Amino acid sequence: MSKVKVAFTLNDQEISLLVQPGERLLDTIRDRLNLTGTKEGCGVGECGACTVMLDGQAVNSCLVLTAQVDGREVRTVEGLGGEEEVDKLQQAFIDHQAVQCGFCTPGMLMSARALLNDTSSPTREDIKTALDGNLCRCTGYKQIVEAVEAAAEAEGAD
Repeated sequence: MSKVKVAFTLNDQEISLLVQPGERLLDTIRDRLNLTGTKEGCGVGECGACTVMLDGQAVNSCLVLTAQVDGREVRTVEGLGGEEEVDKLQQAFIDHQAVQCGFCTPGMLMSARALLNDTSSPTREDIKTALDGNLCRCTGYKQIVEAVEAAAEAEGAD
């Protein structure tokens, strides 16, 4: 099978690769680009552990072929905060103890960041809807929802 040339922006950096036509974005991110924050949970788009932002929208990277991101913008959890400072959303997760085992956290953060980028004052229902595709077996979601609310409030104050 011939490889496909793909050029896209990943966390504000231009990337150009040759990929197999059936290569998943999840595998490209983790295995080829060594960004292991994005996790594989189910591999069928049910758990949300592999959530990244594609052109600002939360998507399950296990369901996206790398060839589909040609010319587009991808952001992973590694692209949220800078080297010197974490994103306000990441800080809210820390402050509200919304992280336990951490496996679901990258996907939760990316789904929540997509919401906060689109909606400056989300309601609790907005937050729950945005996080609906992300499964967590540790926190019970209460702290996660509270963290997203706090981040929205902090970002609104800026």
